[in-house]
Amino acid sequence: MSRDFQESKMKVFSLSSNLPLAEEIADNMGVELGKSTVTTFSDGEVRISIEESVRGYDVFVIQSTSEPVNQHILELLIMIDTLKRASAKTINIFIPYYGYARQDRKARPREPITAKLVADLIQEAGASRVISLDLHAPQIQGFFNIPVDQLAGIPILASYLQEKQLEDVVVVSPDHGSVSRARQLADHLKAPIAIIDKRGPRETEVGESNIVGNIAGKTAVLVDDIVDTGTRMTSGTKALMAKGAKEVYACCTHPVLSGIAIDKINNSDLKELIVTNSIPIPEEKHLERITQLSVAPLMSDAITRVFEDRSVSPLFD
Repeated sequence: MSRDFQESKMKVFSLSSNLPLAEEIADNMGVELGKSTVTTFSDGEVRISIEESVRGYDVFVIQSTSEPVNQHILELLIMIDTLKRASAKTINIFIPYYGYARQDRKARPREPITAKLVADLIQEAGASRVISLDLHAPQIQGFFNIPVDQLAGIPILASYLQEKQLEDVVVVSPDHGSVSRARQLADHLKAPIAIIDKRGPRETEVGESNIVGNIAGKTAVLVDDIVDTGTRMTSGTKALMAKGAKEVYACCTHPVLSGIAIDKINNSDLKELIVTNSIPIPEEKHLERITQLSVAPLMSDAITRVFEDRSVSPLFD
């Protein structure tokens, strides 16, 4: 790092969603996490206390809005309000996983746009800047009227896959909507792409899957931004193996892994699922075939650049 953060007017705080990642980021920067506590009143209301002065400081708050999503969003909003009332100079919010992002437009009548609602709440609470990782939809950046930087997880996933020296790789998009992400990974791996053309409901195994592209005898790498129920990855694996793929790997940035996702992965032919630590994986959900990579170096670099008024754009690729 190019300046002594211990002597600077900068503080890094963590809320309750991803303390291990926050500690790793602080350790990379050579700073201690700011002193704060998150508790609840007897009726469940969130209570946040900041136990050191932040007046005149550039403050960075790390909080993934993952399960329990509503609790973590409310913690974040209350923390922003607390910092604003404590006279922080800037309030920079790091959201490795941005929850409520999957409703980013009105796909059907009488539906909300929750990604915009959450953006409005964060902005109205008093945030100065938001930095996230692989937003579910790029247009979410435009839902804010404050600076928003979107970091990319694909280079981290690609670097790990390159180290494995897999042969005859083809990168596979689980549907037509994820083709752009598949192309990004394919560019890093210098590999062709294929697409699973599924007919039927998106998040069920019902329906017919056709493969667009040559995957016979190849090592297929499925890529998505989120693995939630695991259905798309496991049904995609089944379809690829049925069409002659040699083996199937899968990777994503955000391991939501809800419901029986772990059981589905464990009972599938998936060779390995590669994810980041944007969301912590509880001990009971750990599997040998799940590999979790750290985004802490990327995020600590981003904090440094924002604090030093340097460009963040070199980190986007």
